[in-house]
Amino acid sequence: MEEVYVERISSNKEKTLVRIQLLSEHLIQKWQIRKVEAEIARQLFPEGNVEVRIFERFRLSAQYTPENLLDIYWESILEEFREYSPLEHSILMRSSRRFNEAQDEMCLMLENSCIAQRKSADIVRILEKILNERCGFGVHVVTEYQELHNSHIAEEEQRIALEVQAISQNMGGGMPQEKEAPAAQDPANAQEDSKASAGVTKEGGDKVSMSGSGFKRTDRGVDKKLQEKQNRPLKRSDNPDVIFGRDFEEEAIEIENVTGEIGEVVIRGKVLSYEDREIARIEKTLMIFKLTDFTDTISLKLFVKTEQVGEIKGDLQPGKFLKIKGMAAMDNYDHEISITSIAGIKKIPDFTTKRMDHSVRKRVELHCHTKMSDMDGVSEAKDIVKRAYSWGMPAIAITDHGVVQSFPDANHVWDDLWREESKKRKEAGDPDPDRFDFFKVIYGVEAYLVDDLIPVVHNETGQELRDSFVVFDIETTGTSHVNNKIIEIGAVKVVDGKIVDRFSTFVNPQVPIPFLIEQLTSINDSMVIDAPLIEEVLPEFLEFCKGSVMVAHNAEFDMGFIMENCRRQGLPSTYTYIDTLGIARLLLKQAKYTLDAVAKTLKVSLEHHHRAVDDAECTALIFEKLIVMLEEKGILTLKQLEEASTSNPEIIKKMPTYHAIILAKNSVGRTNMYTLISKSHLEYYNRRPRIPKSELLKYREGLILGSACEAGELYRALLDGKDDAEIARLVNFYDYLEIQPDGNNMFMIESERVESIHSVEDIRDVNRRIVSLGEQFHKPVVATCDVHFLDPEDEIYRRIIMAGKGFDDADHQAPLFLRTTEEMLEEFQYLGSEKAEEVVITNTNLIADMIDTMAPVRPDKCPPIIPDSDKTLRRICYNKAHELYGENLPEIVEKRLEKELTSIIGNG
Repeated sequence: MEEVYVERISSNKEKTLVRIQLLSEHLIQKWQIRKVEAEIARQLFPEGNVEVRIFERFRLSAQYTPENLLDIYWESILEEFREYSPLEHSILMRSSRRFNEAQDEMCLMLENSCIAQRKSADIVRILEKILNERCGFGVHVVTEYQELHNSHIAEEEQRIALEVQAISQNMGGGMPQEKEAPAAQDPANAQEDSKASAGVTKEGGDKVSMSGSGFKRTDRGVDKKLQEKQNRPLKRSDNPDVIFGRDFEEEAIEIENVTGEIGEVVIRGKVLSYEDREIARIEKTLMIFKLTDFTDTISLKLFVKTEQVGEIKGDLQPGKFLKIKGMAAMDNYDHEISITSIAGIKKIPDFTTKRMDHSVRKRVELHCHTKMSDMDGVSEAKDIVKRAYSWGMPAIAITDHGVVQSFPDANHVWDDLWREESKKRKEAGDPDPDRFDFFKVIYGVEAYLVDDLIPVVHNETGQELRDSFVVFDIETTGTSHVNNKIIEIGAVKVVDGKIVDRFSTFVNPQVPIPFLIEQLTSINDSMVIDAPLIEEVLPEFLEFCKGSVMVAHNAEFDMGFIMENCRRQGLPSTYTYIDTLGIARLLLKQAKYTLDAVAKTLKVSLEHHHRAVDDAECTALIFEKLIVMLEEKGILTLKQLEEASTSNPEIIKKMPTYHAIILAKNSVGRTNMYTLISKSHLEYYNRRPRIPKSELLKYREGLILGSACEAGELYRALLDGKDDAEIARLVNFYDYLEIQPDGNNMFMIESERVESIHSVEDIRDVNRRIVSLGEQFHKPVVATCDVHFLDPEDEIYRRIIMAGKGFDDADHQAPLFLRTTEEMLEEFQYLGSEKAEEVVITNTNLIADMIDTMAPVRPDKCPPIIPDSDKTLRRICYNKAHELYGENLPEIVEKRLEKELTSIIGNG
């Protein structure tokens, strides 16, 4: 927004609407416009009585055509239609479009229904306004109608139901108009208001006048009234539920919405704490209690005569549920909002509902964190296991981040549950109950996985480090070598450690360069519009590279684009290349390994970062210094470099990590999982315990591997638009794939780091893609909650923990609670009812059924057998004790020593 031009600002007559007209030379998505509108309204008009509307206009470069504009901007257009008319949004969602060769006419193809035909004129009008008035094109939109595709009857009925619902919501609806201004204030009321603000009011016929800094009554009857007020009872209502003040009927608001001195409010909640302080000099007691409605907690203060405390104290004790009417005001002593001047308090029933799973077929939760997930999960393992059992789930998995310390607690609870169940079965006539058909605790871990299977050297054929190399860099319109385009290639040729030639050119991507890329690279549309196409540039670049090894920093990215474009042009796509990022991880000890960080460490100049030829020259100079360092270690050939970098712990400690779920299938898997966790802490630990894929493959027996959450490598690859071959490689590595509810990933919509997610529908599309991959590769897809707390209201505890760790978004907690089967089925209805049941119930039970019922440790403790170890230990300890305390040991020392030795020796 820094580079937009504000053309005009205006408001309506009533000052309830601010209009801002902007001109921008780059495209701005509608969700960004809405975010700016909301921020201006929040910061400049905190009372919430002014609406801010931005009307944007674009002056776009010649790289934009109506067709590629809509490819980029379609989600924003859909968002506008969703706000304007859910019905027209629904019609557009199922439409397709095509342009004529001149791109001055767009044919919008709609489904042939009476609703679409009735709404088509309005849809065309709005699309033409967006394309022509906002974006500066001259496009005529026409419509065609196509017959409905044969689809599942249930889905069609659901679609019709949604249309009917949308029609009912939009009867007489049109394009959003300016909000109706509040009715003009009645002049008489305004006069009374002004009097009140000046301190002049009427009350019961008494005259009131101003006197100094306060009010002074002039009626001699005031003393009598004050005395009556002091002697009146606490309760002034016949309603038996009222315990203080008058009865009231207003609806309560959530405590989290009491954000300032907003005047009189009604709240409800559960009493968390109570205390009182007697003030003897005025014979009154201050009663202070805290109330929570599980959205937030607020403090309340009440003054009562000390002799009346007993009448109300019992109803203010922790655990009671109350509804309260009072004033929200700033407490100048505590510096926080509290409720004072309480007008009424009444008892209410417990409004919290105990969630139960009423589904006939139950799901299994396969992704669950306890308090042992360091500063992340907030629930006890025993509470999680009890909840799953009480809901009738057949099993639940415990999968903390990188550790297994919660297993004993989970196992102890399982033992207690089985003891009770076994007793019931025996009483029912089963002499030998089978624990294997009982509720199951699945033992697992959410691992920090490192993909060390990607080598530093690719396709070496005997080359030496002093041979010919082409060090290159590319700039692109995005991170996906499938969906994005190359806009610049820069390269230098290095022979015997010296730069001997250069290659540099822009590339016309034939699509607009996104604004963020323009900011990053300083390359704009005007610089590439007359440049050659990649079909011309790529063969020239490959000729420049002929006979040389290709080198890049983070070579997987650059070579991904090169090889994808080779594939499209039918050119050879197998080359020898090496990655200076991997070499830097091998040789340098530092926190970051970006090009600028490595350049700084090696004292190499980098003046124009993110310009291809400058980055290439910098990488070449870095490569020269790395060659010298490799030679000092006796590494002279690419083969030796490959061997030195393969599964090297120092490299693994510096590589990125991805989440993955590992479940122990049987006792062999349990042992292998513990081996991997030990190695992750002892050999590969750096900020977090890391498990390399190479180690995981060694100990894969007895383990079931899941793709985990949005921090998993499959999900990340889908967001980054990796090619089909890479996606296939990742899918084949896992035993099952994981999807999660919309709310878990809502944070990505507003995240600038996630370019491909702008709406809930985008999040669902990723899940749909994962489901499709499961079908394609015959991998079960399971729906999990990624549980971090048990109930929705428990998010407050995680919010506090994350705020303490400095997270800016701590107050925007994802709904990471344990859901019932019904709640999860509802979450995934967009997949269709049959597929929702498959991912929520069928497949989660399928995974659980693969896993044995077992304890987290072997029943036999397996101590080492060392001859006379008990006598040796006893002798060593007593010798030390006598050395410290003399020949006659104090009684307390000897008793403690015997207690410890008996415990240790007695347990092997």
